[in-house]
Amino acid sequence: MTNYETDFHFTRLLTSYFMKTLSCKFSGALLLSILFLGSPVVQAEVQTTGTPGAADATTTISGKQLPAPQPLDNGKIGTTVAESKTWWPPRVVPKKGAPNVLLIMTDDAGYGVSGTFGGVIPTPALDRVAKNGLRYTQFNSTSLCSPTRAALLTGRNHHSVGFGVITELSTGYPGYNSIIGVDNGTIGQILKGNGYTTSWFGKNHNTPSFAYSVAGPYDQWPSGMGFDYFYGFQGGETDQYTPYLFQDHTQIFPWRGKPDYNLSTDLADEAIGRMKALQAADPGQPFFIYYAPGGTHSPHQPPAEWIEKFKGKFDMGWNVMREQIYANQKRLGVIPENTQLTPWPDELPKWESLSADEKKLFSRQAEVFAAFAAYTDDEIGRVIQQVEDMGQLDNTIIIYICGDNGTSPEGTLLGTPNQYASFNGILDIPVADQLKLYDVWGSRETYPHMAVGWAWAFDTPFKYTKQVASHFGGTRQGLAISWPGHIDDIGGIRTQFHHMIDIMPTIMEAAEVAQPEEINGIPQKPIQGTSMAYTFKKENASAPSTRRVQYFEMIANRGIYSDGWYANTVPPHGPWILNAPFPPIDDYKWELYNLNEDYSQNNDVAAQNPQKLKEMQALFNQEAKKYNVYPLDNRQFARSLEPRPSTTVGKTEFNYIGLNPGISDSNAANILGRSYTITAEVTVPNNGGNGMIVTAGGRFGGWGFYILKGIPVFGYNMLGLEQYRWAGKEPLTAGKHIIVYDYVYDGPGIAKGGTGTMMVDGVVVDSHNQPNSIAFIQVMDETFDVGVDTRTEINSKDYILPFDFTGSIDHLNIKLGPTQFTPAEQKKINDAHDKVND
Repeated sequence: MTNYETDFHFTRLLTSYFMKTLSCKFSGALLLSILFLGSPVVQAEVQTTGTPGAADATTTISGKQLPAPQPLDNGKIGTTVAESKTWWPPRVVPKKGAPNVLLIMTDDAGYGVSGTFGGVIPTPALDRVAKNGLRYTQFNSTSLCSPTRAALLTGRNHHSVGFGVITELSTGYPGYNSIIGVDNGTIGQILKGNGYTTSWFGKNHNTPSFAYSVAGPYDQWPSGMGFDYFYGFQGGETDQYTPYLFQDHTQIFPWRGKPDYNLSTDLADEAIGRMKALQAADPGQPFFIYYAPGGTHSPHQPPAEWIEKFKGKFDMGWNVMREQIYANQKRLGVIPENTQLTPWPDELPKWESLSADEKKLFSRQAEVFAAFAAYTDDEIGRVIQQVEDMGQLDNTIIIYICGDNGTSPEGTLLGTPNQYASFNGILDIPVADQLKLYDVWGSRETYPHMAVGWAWAFDTPFKYTKQVASHFGGTRQGLAISWPGHIDDIGGIRTQFHHMIDIMPTIMEAAEVAQPEEINGIPQKPIQGTSMAYTFKKENASAPSTRRVQYFEMIANRGIYSDGWYANTVPPHGPWILNAPFPPIDDYKWELYNLNEDYSQNNDVAAQNPQKLKEMQALFNQEAKKYNVYPLDNRQFARSLEPRPSTTVGKTEFNYIGLNPGISDSNAANILGRSYTITAEVTVPNNGGNGMIVTAGGRFGGWGFYILKGIPVFGYNMLGLEQYRWAGKEPLTAGKHIIVYDYVYDGPGIAKGGTGTMMVDGVVVDSHNQPNSIAFIQVMDETFDVGVDTRTEINSKDYILPFDFTGSIDHLNIKLGPTQFTPAEQKKINDAHDKVND
């Protein structure tokens, strides 16, 4: 992307200004030639209402500086009130007629997921936006969660804002440090500075995990990115029944006492409530709502009634489904008539080769995924309906992006009922064992993901999946935009090539705000996106794309687009193959495609066009240098070994007093692969006490140290596969006690067992061996809790929440021994840790 495209956006604004306010009669070519000589920053026309200095005075701003400089005080100060004159600074408001903005993006959904773009899953809310506006068939992401979201929020390429990869894999290079930077103002900051209210619901994943604690820093939380209000989760995923949820900076637990709770409904309820409150407070003030639900990222956990709707709908299997999607896409016109269906990969089994049990299990996995996608769209539909119910639909631009990358292949070849098992290297839970959970698949008893075959098929007609930036199976997203009165080709289709960074300048053009030169006194880098608003006019339906060039890169998989040509590297292997070695970066094979004739990236013409391929490779190199893509790094998750800021690095002792709930795992003691000692000094009541002393984990894995009807217990949940338990023999007497759990790890090595010993007041009350342990990672949205268990039970046979400690915790100490892993094993651990966050 060049600064030309940024200039083009502001030229468009200035053109509008000249035509509307000065009634200029310049020819288009002459006007453009004049405008290109000027600054790319436009000073918009300032509109005021009321008497200057009066309490009801308002003003728009040029947007050159945010916040806007304080205007001169024209009041008068005398020795008495009678001799003085008041003066109020005018309230900053958006320009008259500025639209509300509803920006929607779902998660982990490839091009072939939604019915709107030919999929077999109904998405009526997306249909509604498309039928009232436009569908875009060449709109692209970065191929991975937080990089895409950073590009969306900043209007800049993901490497330009430090998000060349997810934050958990960040390295100390400008393109990869996961720091957006104060010189890269977000759409939230810009709209807020121009008088909009700004609210964010759902997924974040652009805040570094080490900053999740109450200690902050908050500069890269949503509040620091320009949002007045945030209601959602910080990481890459969360349990939909007991989510790790924040309201602004405060952790909240809205599911307590609500057995039918599901996060997707909660998010819609909160967004609807927020819109109602904003309208009641100031009916005329435009709002910006960024709505980013967790669906369809794993865990796939829709309500049971939605799962039932899809019973038997996927018995045809992934190969037949792929053919159905392909035919639907042609019928709907969302792929060109000459599009070829890319071949099925040899690495994935064809449906007809599967056993009856495999077909039964895999069909169930797809039913639950489809239910999650449809349910997510239904809740989005409620949010859109609320806009209409408030009478605001005609003054709202709705941008609905289906997926932040292609469909996820992270469920392994067989799928899994507990993704944390696969994250810990258990990649092949037998089909027979998985079928035991058939009836509860998708319920709170599972944390499921589906087999890779479905992910590939849901990215029809393209090759590959999420994580693969070189191919459109990883990057092509369905997009619909509606804006009544401003789109004159209702129900139309647009084929121009665009990218996630183009959404922000599109919103800015609709709101008629300019890029600021400074935010909070910090000079701003140019926006790299280009507005898509030119496509709103029917006369531009076939206009050339204003995006002439766009690079793609993720974990050294590369692509480069230029005026209908596309060159790319070939992934050494599928992303579902964990921890496999990569070849040297210079040895990657390159392909070349003419997208004007080959929409699906099916016919490699590199051999016939060697010079063109060289030109494209040189262009990638040029763009990579410009946008901080270098140094390329194909270590995949091994780069997680790189040092990065953390509050626990090198810390081996942790101390707590009293109640301390909801501590992020990144800010807590990690007991995996080492010996450790937990010492609790407690005071218990007459009945010996009851409740949790300290826990990290829950239903899908972890540990807890608690008192059960006066009996001290240490429980270890081995990823739901086994429960290991130590317990005292007699209830504690009233008063003070010292309870110790000491564990000696049988290392070196990963997932080894060890010997646990429990002592009460210096006396051993239980000691025995534990045959194995969690290898790599605990459940990351189950927080470290002292004195309470905030989410799910370690062992539901022992207790049901709530399970607050009824005594007092006078002092809690955790001492960690050294980790007992080889460097190669440590690499595997870090690989798994970051896999869960991608």
